[in-house]
Amino acid sequence: MSPIRLAIIGLGKIARDQHLPAIAATPGIELAAIASRNATLDGVPHFPTIEALLASSQAIDAVALCTPPQGRHAQAAAALEAGKHVLLEKPPGATVSELAPLIEVARRSGRTLFTTWHSRFAPAVEPARAFLAQHAIRSVTIEWKEDVRVWHPGQEWIWEPGGLGVFDPAINALSILTCILPRPVFVTGAHLAFPANRAAPVRAEVDLTDTAGVPIRAELDFLQTGPQTWDIRVETDGGSLTLSSGGAKLFHDGAPLIDEKEAEYAGIYRHFVDLIANGRSDVDATPLALVADAFLIGRRSVVEPFEY
Repeated sequence: MSPIRLAIIGLGKIARDQHLPAIAATPGIELAAIASRNATLDGVPHFPTIEALLASSQAIDAVALCTPPQGRHAQAAAALEAGKHVLLEKPPGATVSELAPLIEVARRSGRTLFTTWHSRFAPAVEPARAFLAQHAIRSVTIEWKEDVRVWHPGQEWIWEPGGLGVFDPAINALSILTCILPRPVFVTGAHLAFPANRAAPVRAEVDLTDTAGVPIRAELDFLQTGPQTWDIRVETDGGSLTLSSGGAKLFHDGAPLIDEKEAEYAGIYRHFVDLIANGRSDVDATPLALVADAFLIGRRSVVEPFEY
């Protein structure tokens, strides 16, 4: 069977750091084109926009949308209407409601739509989910704190409406949370700190619970220097379970269970190939809905301006 011919739309940092190596390492899929306004890749056909790509004679079967979430709905809709499978980087869009029309277009066109949550493919996630399915959960604490200047250098879009600010990395924690907990969760309160010159928060505290009333607390920071923190700690009747380093490590009562190099994007592309082969889609808006709810009911405060 011929490999899936994939085009990357938006050749930015995440595409170069994660998507390109994962595509190269995944059987059944190959890079066939790039559509990017400001970047090219030696030896790969290049187009300035997805519209130019779709209007060309370049043979592709699927696209991976790695552009900022604002405006991504139109790109996904155009690709699906043109008969291409679509992989959406996280977050899958700037709003929750824009996903429903894409689901319908994918269904009507018989194409795969995949909303990727790369942190769900971290090595500690499935073992944690299995453990928590067997134990009573008492509380959950999330600490997701990183330096925006290191991980998102000069990325102004992340501070615009729809860019999510600190929730752009923190949505990874919510994607893990909603995967490993056995019951649905929802937001009960939040405090969002907005820099005076920005339209998205730089820090946040979010309170959630599940349908059994388990307290869940998330502390998020975009200005942490030094060691970075991407941890989820779950207290249970069977001890304390900690997913650390974004899900690369797992500890039970402080004893290490898993410490593996992350291969999240390889998992994404294996799943994408499998979805296409089986004529299925995989769309989950739950992490994005939790962020939207935090914006909807959260108290807001104005803090010092942010500059790169």
